[in-house]
Amino acid sequence: MSSPIDILAVEASIVKTLKDIYDPEIPVNIYDLGLIYEVDVSDNGVATVTMTLTAPNCPMADQLLSEVEEKVGAVEGVSKAQIKLTFDPPWDKGMMSEEAMLELGFL
Repeated sequence: MSSPIDILAVEASIVKTLKDIYDPEIPVNIYDLGLIYEVDVSDNGVATVTMTLTAPNCPMADQLLSEVEEKVGAVEGVSKAQIKLTFDPPWDKGMMSEEAMLELGFL
């Protein structure tokens, strides 16, 4: 029997990984951009990332979702990555971190 995973540590590692993934059209990582709504890791290491896109018709959507799934799936402690795409609530710039707003000149 394998030892139980430290869910909080795995979730923190996932967030760190998400901060290294950048929106192809905006020079800000997807976490600070506010595209990540939830990161949930089950006891057996299945990581579910609920996220959105800046626009429903984003031409890079498939590439971005694949990158998130691949990189989250490679995080130590993750047995499988699942990406749930939602547009509820719709993304707006108010969801960005203060750091992202500064980077883009909104503050």
